[in-house]
Formats: sequence, structure tokens, C-alpha cells
Amino acid sequence: MSKVATLPGEPSSPVQKVWKPELYKIQLDAPAPQPVRCQRTLPLPAAGSAVAVATDADVDAVEDKNQAMRLYGSEYHGVMGHLEAEQLLSNASDGSYLVRRSPKSDGYYTLSVRFNKRTKHFKVFYKQGHGHYLREQDKHYETVHEMVADGLINFHMQLYASPIIQQINQQTKNCYQQSPYMTLNRRKLRALSNELGKGTVDNCDAVATAAPATATAKIPSENQQIDEQATQQQQQQQQQLPAADPMPLVYEKPHNFKVHTFKGLNWCEFCANFLWGFTAQGVKCEACGFMAHNKCSELVPPKCVPDLKCIRGVFGTDLTTMVQLHQCSIPFVVRRCVEEVEARGMLQEGIYRVSGFADEIDALKLALDRDGDKTDMSEVAYGNVNVIAGTLKLYLRLLPVPLITFQAYPSFMAAGRNAKPTEQLQLMAEAVRRLPPAHHSCLQYMLEHLKRVASHYAVNKMNEHNLATVFAPTLIATPQHMTNLTEEIFMLSSLITHCETIFASSSAS
Repeated sequence: MSKVATLPGEPSSPVQKVWKPELYKIQLDAPAPQPVRCQRTLPLPAAGSAVAVATDADVDAVEDKNQAMRLYGSEYHGVMGHLEAEQLLSNASDGSYLVRRSPKSDGYYTLSVRFNKRTKHFKVFYKQGHGHYLREQDKHYETVHEMVADGLINFHMQLYASPIIQQINQQTKNCYQQSPYMTLNRRKLRALSNELGKGTVDNCDAVATAAPATATAKIPSENQQIDEQATQQQQQQQQQLPAADPMPLVYEKPHNFKVHTFKGLNWCEFCANFLWGFTAQGVKCEACGFMAHNKCSELVPPKCVPDLKCIRGVFGTDLTTMVQLHQCSIPFVVRRCVEEVEARGMLQEGIYRVSGFADEIDALKLALDRDGDKTDMSEVAYGNVNVIAGTLKLYLRLLPVPLITFQAYPSFMAAGRNAKPTEQLQLMAEAVRRLPPAHHSCLQYMLEHLKRVASHYAVNKMNEHNLATVFAPTLIATPQHMTNLTEEIFMLSSLITHCETIFASSSAS
């Protein structure tokens, strides 16, 4: 029998959150780089007749200045001592920086950066084709601005995120089975395990025992004409097995991890924490695509499945990254689910409140990850429209950054607390403008859809408040320990009710 999807906090729920937002939120507060422009005219050797007798030192000085200006631009301050740089930056805000040449330097420049009300100084080098760096073995950057931005984040993380980073460093290999990689890909790995088992005749029985029956929902089975009694016995054996690795124990293939610069926002698939920084944030397996912190990658077992790279899919991927990758304004998962619900679920009593079957939602998730926009979501394939609704909620809940982002959340809540209707709508329009473009478009699309659902309240029993109650934990960046969402529900209900006015005001401003 299929299992009904349970509440979000339960381990068996297909809609529980898997990503940890703390490191991402800490990075948001890191100071931004602010170059301190040189306001003085840098000295050159005397002009006129003196040029004719210019010394080699004069020529070198001119060339050095020209090279420094090409490399560092107006933030280069020429020859400047340590104390002068300290004085210049003493009243500057965190993130301010300049580049200078120390009076006693030999082949290097000095980067002076303000952080935590102190000025730090670093020797900085440049090599053609390699970029800027502090040490040869360290990260290399195209510009000093990028170097400072990445450095400020690392300083900020060391200062404010050390307990979380310490927890990451203290993990063990036992964390693998509860990792986001396993949570999001368990069904796919079981399916691929079955395929591997087909080519291993001697291990067929072991593979069949290790792979739960739900894994064969979309994968052809090699067993033919098994009687009902045998099937029941197999299911009983499977229920007695612990939630172990879905790949056969005999399978081993080392991952090919390489240091990687990730575009957009990405999370570690081992520890679920954010991959912080701007460059070389972690490592990525070139064969299967597994992403992790460098330290976490050391704990990943040697079970690389290259075929998984072809079906890594869209669930659990950052929304902005997703729309940029697919060149769209609304993710196809959201669009397809909404279209299906509006075609055959608007009059369904309890739509979005009544849960679909967990294994059917998981099967549809696998199909969307594998087949993308071509996935068959018709009534023939998924007769229960609650499965479609549940899959949409699952996609939104697995977003690493919620639809109403961490940065915009306080503005939305402040607007919801305003008792004056006109001012409330104005403040909500301002809050909407704080959203990134991908979140703005998707939130508008979802709210307009939910308002259309609420218009059939007489039949489906789902008004704006009821829909807000269901979607508040999914759309809003609420802390996981928070249980009282009364204010969030009221705010979201108001958003649904007045979405057309709010977004019209947002676009007009």
C-alpha cells in the first residue's frame, strides 16, 4: 500500500527541508569590498632636459607605476608606508581597501584591507595567465576586487561561523546516509542499482533484496511472472532491512573530486551547509557531479555513479541558478504543476491541504528530474491531482533559498504588521521589490495561482487563509524551530488576496 505523505517535520516526509541556511545568512552580512581611490597625483621623474639623463632607476619607477596602474587602477596609491596606510584607512568602513608599494618592497605590492575595525596588510602578486594571488599555492583571482570580496567573506566566516565550521570538520562517515545527496537521490540510486544488478548475474538475488520495491516503479524489472505470495515475502524482507545504502555493497568506484568554482548559490551535498565564498568554494566530482566542501569530500564513500549526472535534475537547486540555466522566468516544475492543478484540481476539496501518496510524489520527482519539461503529468499517468500539488510543494520546500528570501523576510513581516490597509499594501510592494528577479517572478506566478484556487472556495474549501496556512512553511524563510506562524500566515494571506495590486504597484514604482 502506498504511504500518505506525512507532516513536514517527520523523517518520512517527502517535503522536509534538507538544506541548512545558517552559513548563507552569515555570508549575506559580510562587508562588501570598497576601493579607496587615490586622490593625489603620483610623482614621476622630472620632465624636460632631465629626461635625457634619466637614470635606470627613473625608468624603472615609471614602468613600475604604469604597470601598477594597469593592474590595480585608481586604488593604487603608489609608494606608501605601513603607518600612512593605517592612517588613511583608520576611519574607513569595513571592506575598504587600497593597493600600495611598500618603500622596501622587492617585486611585490601590498594590499591593505579594513575589517572588524582593523587594517590588515598582505603581500599581493600577479602572474600573467594566472591572475592575482597572495601565495603561489593559494587561490588565484582575475581582479583584486574579487580577491578582496572573497577574503572579506572568509574573514567574516572565521569570525562569526566558527562553531558551524567546527561541526563540519568533526563529521564522520556515518553522516553520509542522512546527507542531502542520499535524501534527494535515493530513488535514482536504487533504480541505477537495479540496472547494475542486471549485468551481475551472480549477485542478482542480493541486488533484488537490497533494492526496495518502490524503486521499480519506473524501471523495468528483470523478474518475470512472480506469484503474489513471493511478492509479499519479498516486501516483508525489505521492510525488515534498515535504511541502508541503496547501491549494492559490492559496488565501488572512487569519486574524481576537483577544486571547483561554483556559479550561483550552491550547498554541500554531504553536510547540507552552504558553499561559501566566490571562488574555489569546494570540490566537485567530474564523473557524477557530487558537490562538497573539501573536508566533507574526504568522508564520501567510493560509490561514484557517473550515470547519476544525467538525472541530477532540478529539485534542491537554487531558483536563480535554475532559471538562468534554463533561460526561463518560471521553473518548468512550477509551471507544469500549476497548469495541471488548474486543469483538473481547482474543484478538488482540500487541494494543497490533502496530501498525495509519498511514493507517488517521489516517483513524479524522479520523472521530472530525469525527463524535464517532457514529463508526462497527465491524468492517465497521475490520476490523483494531490500528487501533482504535493510535488509542487516539495519543489518549493527544497529550494535552498525560499521564495520569500532571508533578506526580504523582515520587510514582508513588517508590512504584515501594519494595521493600515493602504500603508500595508505600499510596504508589501516595497518588500516585493527587494526580491531577486527569479524570486519576484515565481512568487507573483504562485500568488496569482493561489488566488485563482481561492476563488473556488465554495467547492474546494480552500480560501486565502487556508492556502496561506499550507504554504507559509514552504514559501517563507522561517526558522526550522519556529512553530507559531500566525503572523506569517496572516501576511501571506494578505499577499494572496491583494497580489494583483501589490505587484502592479511594485512594477510601477
